[in-house]
Amino acid sequence: MDTPSDRVPLAERVERLLAEEGPLPLVAAGHPVLRRRTEPYDGQLDPVLLARFVQALRVTMRTAPGVGLAAPQVGVGLRIAVIEDPAPVPEEVRVARGREPQPFRVLVNPRYEPVGAERAAFFEGCLSVPGYQAVVARHASVRLTGQDEDGRALDEVFTGWPARIVQHETDHLDGTLYLDRAEMRSLSSNEAAARYWAQPTAGEAARALGFDLP
Repeated sequence: MDTPSDRVPLAERVERLLAEEGPLPLVAAGHPVLRRRTEPYDGQLDPVLLARFVQALRVTMRTAPGVGLAAPQVGVGLRIAVIEDPAPVPEEVRVARGREPQPFRVLVNPRYEPVGAERAAFFEGCLSVPGYQAVVARHASVRLTGQDEDGRALDEVFTGWPARIVQHETDHLDGTLYLDRAEMRSLSSNEAAARYWAQPTAGEAARALGFDLP
């Protein structure tokens, strides 16, 4: 189903988004753009407009705050995402989840493939599904390919929490939300997750809520 904005040229839509100062408005679950495969980026935005868009994604991600943001989450169906994680977590959480700081990166036309068979399950949330978290089993290690904002090739293996971020954001570009992969018995409000399931791993939640971990 087309929305009125779909009939406006993409570059013009991005220009309109960037006309306002500050973070971009986030699109929430239920909007059709979040359920469509994105259009591969092939120069639809001129270099100056692309740089402005990337900077706006960065500001929006940091303001939210989040550790990643995909273009569809601001209503733009382009295969572009940004990630960044300062990882300000306790040491036991860092170790259990493999959460290491990640610098700001732009992912253009990213794709991932699993490296090995190991999977890890942890609570995660999404800026487009505000107020909730659920346990998602994901590949523990993935190989990411694509380009950066300057067209340079990306080919890197991510493990632990960075691998989770890469999978979450790339999934957005394929019209997939984290809830599609989640163990729905684990679905918790942010308040409940903070009260009951703040442990470094999801083991206690699995036992109490009745679901299996990989």
